[in-house]
Amino acid sequence: QVQLVESGGGLVQPGGSLRLSCVASGSFFSIDAMGWYRQAPGKERELVGTISSTGTTDYADSMKGRFTISRDNAKNTVYLQMNGLKPEDTAVYYCNCNADVRSAWYYSPRYLTLWGQGILVTVSS
Repeated sequence: QVQLVESGGGLVQPGGSLRLSCVASGSFFSIDAMGWYRQAPGKERELVGTISSTGTTDYADSMKGRFTISRDNAKNTVYLQMNGLKPEDTAVYYCNCNADVRSAWYYSPRYLTLWGQGILVTVSS
């Protein structure tokens, strides 16, 4: 079983910065792509961006410039650095990943898409 746990959320003033972390733990062979999504009150969940296992990032157009995704493969952790935060960035932020959960290398890959429980970021003065 694989779990994703986010941390680092909270209340921040407009213009401030925050860094979210998400750690994957449990039994898996490897973690492939990881990503961040967010869901604002009354809105649908939207993509923030993704990062491949080799570090290639891809962002939603509206997220480019202020948000940076990085990862530490040794720690099975993905980060979301958010700068210049605005009230409209207030949302629950979710991390997700594609995990290869095969039990040994000689089995064929078996990927599961997993989600964290979400963490609230509130941007307000």
